[in-house]
Amino acid sequence: MINTEQSMHACPACGLLCDDISADAIAKQQFSCGKAAKFYARSTSLNVQPQVNGQAVNLAEAVKAAAALLQQAQSPLIAGSSTDVHGARALVRLANQSGADMTHLNAASTLRNMKVLQHRGWQTTTLTEVRNRADVILMIGTDVVTHNARFFERVVWVDEAMFTEPAARQIIYLGGDKLKTQAGTSPDGRAPQVIACPSEQLPQVVSALRALVMNKPVAGETVAGVAVSTLAALAETLKAAKYATLIWISKDLHYEHAELTIENITETVVALNQKSRAMGLSLGGSDGDTSVNYAHTWLNGVIIDAPNWQDHDAVVWVNSFSPEAMPPAEVSPVIVLGAADSLFTTPPAVFIPVATPGLDTGGQQFRVDGSVTLPLTAAKPSEVPTLAHVVALIEKAIAIEGKAA
Repeated sequence: MINTEQSMHACPACGLLCDDISADAIAKQQFSCGKAAKFYARSTSLNVQPQVNGQAVNLAEAVKAAAALLQQAQSPLIAGSSTDVHGARALVRLANQSGADMTHLNAASTLRNMKVLQHRGWQTTTLTEVRNRADVILMIGTDVVTHNARFFERVVWVDEAMFTEPAARQIIYLGGDKLKTQAGTSPDGRAPQVIACPSEQLPQVVSALRALVMNKPVAGETVAGVAVSTLAALAETLKAAKYATLIWISKDLHYEHAELTIENITETVVALNQKSRAMGLSLGGSDGDTSVNYAHTWLNGVIIDAPNWQDHDAVVWVNSFSPEAMPPAEVSPVIVLGAADSLFTTPPAVFIPVATPGLDTGGQQFRVDGSVTLPLTAAKPSEVPTLAHVVALIEKAIAIEGKAA
């Protein structure tokens, strides 16, 4: 029997991996986070059989059909990759055996960060360090709570911190459209500072802020509608901070060459650290993207890349966390290794239900700041096979077919 008072779960619904979710809260559907509520409300132990071309078959038949499609393909692709560390390791093995490329459904936004890290490097911090040290938090082009709903609850407005007074933290929003800033209001009712500008003009504003932090002149009285005097005051606030934290979410920077904006953010951090202390922090994280990218990089030595769908003649779409996410409609044939509640407009060539980590099977996930991995406990244990098990069966079938040939 589960002890509902002591059993706690790490929630994989976003990159924060909040590890204070009780079994009792799951049973009663009592959450302060809408993403957690949606995740734990899912039913993945449905009586769904594997399918081939929309027709129910047993697992062995589905595995054989998947293996045959992969063997016939000249340039297969493993995509989606919505899974945990164990699933990611299995997918890397399958990719190496089948000669497939591998990507993730969030690869495009992840690459914005990775290009900066590869080209310039960066100085970033962890959620724990922000909780204990940050006195000024600047959110650039994002409200954070859209992606990480409990960020302020878990990190900012905490009861105590080791090196600062949490209630006195200064929260500043820079840029973005229709931001939800209410969470930035302090416990005593102090509203956050909001410096607004359209998202597409954020690159100019961030570039100007970097120049001002570096004590370089900025011509004119405004930049993209923001007064230079306002940006100069912000630069002085960051310089005076004991531990300034500059936060961005790459998914929210969806415009051409957004990596240059991220580079300006991280180089602003470098400039601040010449005379004070500051750190960057990239948040967001969903569908296991942090874990999959780390596992892929460890095992292959390269980061996950974004796909050119037209270059591939078969796709293995892996979808454990987001049952509604599917590859482009024109992609064919598609082998879906997905949650039992996966949603299809058109039945794939092969569908094999797999367990969702943290819901009906255990697992392991990297937190979005990359500093820790946390175990995922099955909230609703089921008999749905794990992704690693299904992949192992497909690998075995490919090996058998290869010997027969």
